[in-house]
Amino acid sequence: MPETDWVVRHDSAGAPVLRYQPGEREGRPWADLLEVLDDSADAVAYIRAELAGWVVSGSPELGQRLLAQGATALRHAHTLRRDLRADPPPADWAGAPLREGLRAVPCDRSPEELLEPWRAAFDPAHVDHFPGDDARALAERIGPLLAGKAIGPVLPSSLLAVDAEDRVVGAAVLTDRDGLPWVAEVFRHPRRGYRGLGADLLRRAVADAAGRGLADVHLVVSEGNPARRVYEALGFELRETSLTVLVPDAG
Repeated sequence: MPETDWVVRHDSAGAPVLRYQPGEREGRPWADLLEVLDDSADAVAYIRAELAGWVVSGSPELGQRLLAQGATALRHAHTLRRDLRADPPPADWAGAPLREGLRAVPCDRSPEELLEPWRAAFDPAHVDHFPGDDARALAERIGPLLAGKAIGPVLPSSLLAVDAEDRVVGAAVLTDRDGLPWVAEVFRHPRRGYRGLGADLLRRAVADAAGRGLADVHLVVSEGNPARRVYEALGFELRETSLTVLVPDAG
């Protein structure tokens, strides 16, 4: 990411203590990709004082230390990358047929059309379940994602799967996150069947991205999500692991 996007925090003597990518998450300021720059500093005490009430994403070690000091765990996740140049996708990935009776269409439907399959895919038993009601899901997750306001603009390699009744039953949504192509969502409506549809969609999306000259594709998968095995089978490799926590409010 561009160096200018980083925020560096200093101690009272002016020495750099940590740096991060600024953002917003869960309606709070977010220090993403946080790195401790001074190993001799008490980074946990500094974060609790200077970033009270913030969401912080950093190494699992730092996250565990913050949890021991009262922080709340939000997500334990792994970042994976698929190299499209050193390991180009097989030719048969491009335009490969989907499950029987489905067709691929551009990702240009309304958030409401994606709500039902998204909800079904991430039900209460799923590690990435969204606990808010449907109105919040549309306003805080699906709507901003499709509008390019959550992670970045939706890339043309994104696609949806629709059935014979033109209902959305699956999606692979790729976005531009500060110049890096990200797989923001991959899901299928499990109650409508089509097992393996997520992998089908991802193959086509990755092949399309490669055909457009993109060098790589990234994604984040939560610890405990079985989809990680699918991603790794499709050539995605682990780059880093992070723990996201909510720092306690001051006082």
